[in-house]
Amino acid sequence: MRTDDFDYELPTGLIAQHPAEPRDSCRLLTLERTSGMVEHRTFKDLPEYLRAGDLLVVNETRVLPARLIGAKDETGGAAEILLLRPRYEDTWECLVKPGRRLKPGARVVFGDGMLTGLVVDILEESGGRLVRFTAKQGSFMDAVHTLGEVPLPPYITSRLDDPELYQTVYSAEEHSVAAPTAGLHFTQEMLDTIQHAGVHIARVELDVGLDTFRPVSEDDPENHHIHTEHYRVPSYTADVVNSTRERGGRVIAVGTTSVRALESAFNERTGLVEAAEGLTDLFILPGFSFGAVDGLITNFHVPRSTLLMMVSAFAGRDQIMNAYHTALAEKYRFLSFGDAMLIL
Repeated sequence: MRTDDFDYELPTGLIAQHPAEPRDSCRLLTLERTSGMVEHRTFKDLPEYLRAGDLLVVNETRVLPARLIGAKDETGGAAEILLLRPRYEDTWECLVKPGRRLKPGARVVFGDGMLTGLVVDILEESGGRLVRFTAKQGSFMDAVHTLGEVPLPPYITSRLDDPELYQTVYSAEEHSVAAPTAGLHFTQEMLDTIQHAGVHIARVELDVGLDTFRPVSEDDPENHHIHTEHYRVPSYTADVVNSTRERGGRVIAVGTTSVRALESAFNERTGLVEAAEGLTDLFILPGFSFGAVDGLITNFHVPRSTLLMMVSAFAGRDQIMNAYHTALAEKYRFLSFGDAMLIL
């Protein structure tokens, strides 16, 4: 297995710059794993593929307004800090621009002094910085909500007028720097329709990080260092996943982040999903044995990415690549704001 096995040419014109409106009007490519059969539908047709007794599992994380634009205290030069994850009180792992000039001891000022960031360390592994923040008034998070912007993936170059379009309708706690984008296609009306048809919905959390979008650079993907993300599978979700499968229903994960959370909580010894919370570095490659998931709703992913490798593990590399080439030929919209794929 080589990283090149998960490569394909993605024309820039097929990278969606804006979400579909309404959300469920995007296209839906369906792939049947046993036969390889592909159908072309729209996302609003999704309920036709679900059965009473099935379970949808969604990632309810919400995107933090993590992009802070300010100025270097000494020179007044432009500086940008992207919050990645908290280390301890008001101190975060961050990405910074310009990286070379923001060394330990450098200060960045935001909002005319409303917030100040002090670089306290260089994170050698990621190239990021450890930054301690001080708010002039109120809390650090109050200042972030006043000054911060929701960060969009680097391949989206258009400005988003309404940042709520980069949030799922069921989002809850703000923990992520990127959206669980497979969930962006759902409307509340569709969720209500699905539930009225006897399909259950359960929630997990997985904090989505920027490494999600980074292609694998190693020739052998097994040498790639997977990003670590915080996840939580509550007791209710673990119980309903197990009872659904015991009754013969299907567990359908909404997005690769939901897959990662569920499979991280799966106990191979007992064959059950257990309530769990912590950090996961689970890297799902072809050959992985799925224990918790029977179906997947996902988007079309970046070439050579860990996400493309995960869906290839779920449906078979050849079938996935064939489906991708079909989607390219049919001019589907790719990546975060793009069209959807249902794998059953």
